[in-house]
Amino acid sequence: MPRPAKTLWNRISRNEAVEAGLDYYFDSTSADYAVGFFETFLFHTKGKFAGKPFTLMRWQREDIIEELFGWKRVADDTRRFRVGYIEIPKKNGKSTLMSGMGLMLMLADSEPSAEVYIAANSRDQAGIVYRSMAEMVRASPYLRSKLSVIDSRKNISYAPSNSFARVIASESAQAEGLNIHALIYDEIHATKDRRLWEAVRYGGISRSQPLLCAITTAGAERSGLCWEQHEYAEKVIADPAYDPQFFAYIAAAEPDDDWKSPEVWAAANPSFGETMDATSFEADVKEAEQSSSKLAAFKRYRLNLWSQGENKFLDMEQFKTCCEPLLNVTSERVWYAGLDLAQTWDCNAFVAVSRGHDDVFDVMCRFWIPGDNAHKRSVADNVPYVEWNKDPKTGLCLTPGDVCDYEFIKRDILKFCKEQTVRRIAVDPHNSHYLVQQLQAEGLDVVGFSQGFSSMNAGCKLVETTVAQSRLRTGGNKVLTWMAGNATVKQNADGYIKIVKPSPNSSARVDGIIALAMALAMAEEDATRPPPPAPEIFVL
Repeated sequence: MPRPAKTLWNRISRNEAVEAGLDYYFDSTSADYAVGFFETFLFHTKGKFAGKPFTLMRWQREDIIEELFGWKRVADDTRRFRVGYIEIPKKNGKSTLMSGMGLMLMLADSEPSAEVYIAANSRDQAGIVYRSMAEMVRASPYLRSKLSVIDSRKNISYAPSNSFARVIASESAQAEGLNIHALIYDEIHATKDRRLWEAVRYGGISRSQPLLCAITTAGAERSGLCWEQHEYAEKVIADPAYDPQFFAYIAAAEPDDDWKSPEVWAAANPSFGETMDATSFEADVKEAEQSSSKLAAFKRYRLNLWSQGENKFLDMEQFKTCCEPLLNVTSERVWYAGLDLAQTWDCNAFVAVSRGHDDVFDVMCRFWIPGDNAHKRSVADNVPYVEWNKDPKTGLCLTPGDVCDYEFIKRDILKFCKEQTVRRIAVDPHNSHYLVQQLQAEGLDVVGFSQGFSSMNAGCKLVETTVAQSRLRTGGNKVLTWMAGNATVKQNADGYIKIVKPSPNSSARVDGIIALAMALAMAEEDATRPPPPAPEIFVL
């Protein structure tokens, strides 16, 4: 079962702490004051709770707000926690909670000229918390009468105390010299540049009780700033005395938990049963059973499990069911192709698909690598390129020279297109301008196909679906099978996926699977395109 979200200290009074010689005590009056701010002045603005007072859920009240604002230092009665790390699955209301907390820190934390900043990897991401704050202000008659909201500047201000809350962009230069009372750093797992975090980390040094709070879901890579914070938080959870000023809260399943179990869903999601229910999880589980990338996303976003560094794209046992011989490959069939061109060392891949009468796609492949370094590549990559070249079923060709020979590749593609009816070829525009012009000059329909998330998403999901349903016939192509086993998937914040190598410097190649995704996307697009209008018939 999932581990506890945190380890509570015994909530002792100031007198008890002094008598015991402890440095911290729990002030129930301050904790109640913070909870009261939410439930008195704030209103929900979205979903089924829209328009209702912001009554904190139990975990929000007891595990976050009371803990953050109730604990004080015996020495000066200021807030105990200076840094907070909150990591929970999506859709549990963490951004809404942080929005309310940001308003309270600006307006009701007894701090003159309070400067509250909302940061993220991008201005748009930071704007999510800001917009929630602005909507809460507009929904509250009291706050609306006290605060000024300027959306164009993403700024909320309170004139009587000269306080404000505003978005700070990801550029660290803007953070230098800030006098920070509080900072909310949203989705820190997406941070690619740690300079902003470092710049704001000590921005509140002149304040009496600054608070820097990072909120996030689990990340995709076990490295970088967020993973460092996660590991530090784990140490604090295991032993709060490790850093008494660091607040840590993590809600997640264990890696070995049954991800299909409703008990695991509920334990990993503190808002389960209130902002979400089993129905949505059941639907996601059904999709995850059919897709490796969706399973990885489910575990990360729904159960808050960090990825293991590699998100395997395909189930290779399932891919092996797609290795049947091709059926009835004749010039009458219509083919769609994807062409992924490479630089000096990568493999060039041309993959064509044709939908059979049984709704299964036959797959034909061509691969090219420079012949002069083929043996060296075989040794370096530990891959039998030379032997594959001797097997005509692989479609692997060695081109003259030690760099990509696009003229050779062009002739090979033209030969294929003369033997088969190829309706459209999708090509990544990168490194392909000259070859595209040459192929178009030969009368082929060649279209640009970017390999970004939005372009590749549909084709990648088609690969997943056709493999899961055994709707591919690859003829057991050894090169394509090898590349399928190498392919990993990367996902962006919008849930779009694309195929990538296990790591940027990996010798594993995935070009054929990328080309397959492009080809399937072309075939699907043509299949769903409405037919041309029937010609008008004139009767004389």
